Amino acid sequence: MGNVSSKVVTLLHREHTRLTNELHSVTAALTAFGKVYLDGAKPTRKKRTISAAGRKRIAAAQRARWAKTKQAQKPKRTMSASARRKIAAAQRARWAKAKAGQKKAA
Repeated sequence: MGNVSSKVVTLLHREHTRLTNELHSVTAALTAFGKVYLDGAKPTRKKRTISAAGRKRIAAAQRARWAKTKQAQKPKRTMSASARRKIAAAQRARWAKAKAGQKKAA
């Protein structure tokens, strides 16, 4: 019986050693990947910058695009003063006619 129990103890000791080694490799992997898995942080990228000359080129191109679209727009049509007076007189006549029709109906 003593022989069987020593074999069981030996097997348990081997399993303990194997599991300890496995834990060491898992710990090493966690250390290598660190905050990515523990904190959920994403790896950071290097910030892109643009030179002052590049910004000036982009701004000039955008100003040119705006100028082109504004140039393509039709100018607003304006009405002469005499035409406005004629329209106003015609409207006053329509209102006078409508008011006269209301007085007759009442």
